[in-house]
Amino acid sequence: MHPLARVSTLLLSLTVLTVLVAVLLTPLPALAKRSAKKTSGPVAAEILMDAGSGKVIQGRNAETLTYPASLTKMMTLMLTFEALERGSLRLDQSLVVSQHAASMPPSRLWLAPGSTITVEQAILALVTRSANDVAVVLGEALGGSETAFAAKMTARAHALGMRRTVFRNASGLPDRLQRTTARDMAILSRALIRGHARHYAYFQRRSFDWQGDTVYGHNRLMARYPGMDGIKTGYIAASGFNLAASAVRDGRRLIAVVMGGHSANSRDDRVADLLDAGFKRPTSPARPAPVQPDLLITKNSASIAQRSTAVSVGAPAVKPPPAAKSTGGPSTGGPWSIQVGAFASQAAAQSIARATAKRLGALAAGTSPAVVRSGGLYKARLTGFAATKADAACTALKTAGKGCFALQDR
Repeated sequence: MHPLARVSTLLLSLTVLTVLVAVLLTPLPALAKRSAKKTSGPVAAEILMDAGSGKVIQGRNAETLTYPASLTKMMTLMLTFEALERGSLRLDQSLVVSQHAASMPPSRLWLAPGSTITVEQAILALVTRSANDVAVVLGEALGGSETAFAAKMTARAHALGMRRTVFRNASGLPDRLQRTTARDMAILSRALIRGHARHYAYFQRRSFDWQGDTVYGHNRLMARYPGMDGIKTGYIAASGFNLAASAVRDGRRLIAVVMGGHSANSRDDRVADLLDAGFKRPTSPARPAPVQPDLLITKNSASIAQRSTAVSVGAPAVKPPPAAKSTGGPSTGGPWSIQVGAFASQAAAQSIARATAKRLGALAAGTSPAVVRSGGLYKARLTGFAATKADAACTALKTAGKGCFALQDR
């Protein structure tokens, strides 16, 4: 072998030996740490909270930073609701779609630049389709630009006590600086439920009509979990599958937040497990929990929201006053009713009650359409259900994207 070839071979052998020694001398924990960094995934976090007291019933990694994904839109909606209450926005007000808003990736309504969408349509698009383009439309209307709006979102979050949350956009689309925790999302959910009962009923909607088509939502747990009436799903790759949910049983309201689910189904199952566990635990009689709001938002909700007064979700159940008047035939079935809407006019309530009876068919056999006037609204109901049939009827209606809840006749 040529002397130069021997030198080259020797140098190569020494280099390989040096690398091998370095690997062997590297502590195993350090190697494991490097491997963990490469394979780390979404943070698995959860929390269960009593909505009345704000007490945390149980949690896991609830203070660990993660990504909110489309749970971000809950804050976008909160600032929208506050603008409606101040009078700086109207439900029937048309908002112009910017080029920036129209450029957002799915999920979206595919809005064209220069087109318009009303505030109420925008709210429904966020709670059902979780439309990113619509979130930007609302953000620009309220903040002038999405960046300025995100600063307002963060400031409002900190004012609510969401101390670890930073928002960078109106939609929840990926941004490495947009962070939150499960606890902060539970705080936001509670603030929406207790502080915006008049508008919280929007979260019950599972579909809405848009330009001749029906747009369906992502929150499938509402259709199968009794008493659940909101609030928001979310997903990006960095966060995993997220869900903030609230449900009421026997006058007690709970909030469950699960973040970092491996799939939508596993996330939903975990939320259901948390709620089930919470409802098995007694609540403190000194702190009555909030009840389900009596107001259901319907297709006539723009006129309802403008004429009605706020319904307090934080108040204990109150027996209807003697002045409440019911119209319609007497019920011949069981002692339960279902409420399917609240309207500014008696005629609208009667029409919806009759249409609902027709839609339910055999499920409504033996019941009667009725209208109850209470709180300045006409409430559309079907009366004369057995308890199991009332639950089945509401399940069928919710599956079809309609609002419904059962109540026992007094």
